[in-house]
Amino acid sequence: MRHSIRRRPELPIDVTVPSSSPAVGAPVVIEPAEAALLVPALRDAQHPEVWVYRYEHPDTGWRLSIATHASPGSGKLSLGGFRIAPESRTSAPGFDSDREAIGLAIGMEEKVYWSRVMHVGGPLALRDTARIVGGKCVLHPTPDARVGQPNDRALLDFALACFTDLEARAGFHLTTGQDMGHGLMFDGIAQSLEYLNDRFLGSVVADTSKPTGEGNFRVLAGMLAGFDIPVASATVGLIGCGHVGMHLLGQLREAGATVLALEASPARRAELETLGVRTFTPDQKDAFLAEPMDAIAVNAAGGSLDPHTIDRIISNQSIRVICGSENLVMPDERAGAELLRAAGRAYAPTELGGMMGYLTAVEEYLSQRAGRSLDVESMCTAAAPMEALSERAVRLARASAFAIGFPQAMERVSAS
Repeated sequence: MRHSIRRRPELPIDVTVPSSSPAVGAPVVIEPAEAALLVPALRDAQHPEVWVYRYEHPDTGWRLSIATHASPGSGKLSLGGFRIAPESRTSAPGFDSDREAIGLAIGMEEKVYWSRVMHVGGPLALRDTARIVGGKCVLHPTPDARVGQPNDRALLDFALACFTDLEARAGFHLTTGQDMGHGLMFDGIAQSLEYLNDRFLGSVVADTSKPTGEGNFRVLAGMLAGFDIPVASATVGLIGCGHVGMHLLGQLREAGATVLALEASPARRAELETLGVRTFTPDQKDAFLAEPMDAIAVNAAGGSLDPHTIDRIISNQSIRVICGSENLVMPDERAGAELLRAAGRAYAPTELGGMMGYLTAVEEYLSQRAGRSLDVESMCTAAAPMEALSERAVRLARASAFAIGFPQAMERVSAS
């Protein structure tokens, strides 16, 4: 069955749909130099300039941080999901919405980079790639205002007012989509993304999890092939089995692979076990990482590849491939990726593995502006070239005895 995104009523370009959103004050603007002090990793990024616009609700304390690589007045299209930070993130030591947004914006810009390098995407995104940059919106709510709680509508109205103000004030186009924290609202009727989409042209509703999962599968299958391991005979460990992970699981099972799963949710573990999948709890992570596996795909909430996990992966001689689409997957990705390369492991940056989600969101946005509908299935088809490119990149890295890592190999094979 083919699923299409509903077509919005015709709207003039650059016009935002009015809503009942409250008026908001001017944001605090964090310039790139200050942003680099907040997130030192920004200095080493390929595109180190990030601006942050921080809005705070004067009464509730809600705080919305919008980070973007779009310079003021540039007219660029800033792509990145709208995250209503869940309790698992806001309760983490040192959580700060500015830092979270900056880190995620860096990752989004890397997704944009990889889509350009690999020349993968829908037709409109490929046409407009020069004007697309990475960004992210992170909203720190109070518990009573998370989606599904009594004040969720007021929270979303605050965010809508901020989005509208930002576009008028900063001179670039904001596009937001699926991320953590969304779902059925307190009224039991509206979905939060649909509520936003009805009131702001830049809010898209496409379920990006299926194309993201398809991109995951294509990269994983290609990387395994680069080690001469057919998917049908592979054992793959999944860390995180949410929407993306479940799509990847389905593809792997259909291809005949053996799958193990590390999953935090008891309900999801029970579901997986009915499918015959061996499951592990987070407390059993070391035991999971000691299992004989050919590959690991990470699609959890963040931080899955911490230094201890990387050490355990390197200690397991059977694991050759590490990939996925998880955001903020390592505390220091440069150092972690270097350890994996030096150990002869093929690590695909999760921004590369996850880029089909951003590409689906931007294709929906550009389709709406062109008066077209988006067929989400077509974005799964658009992911197909990632498989052959990933195989070639692994073979090149292997031929060099991993003197170069998978990312550098991907740049070379994509350019050839």
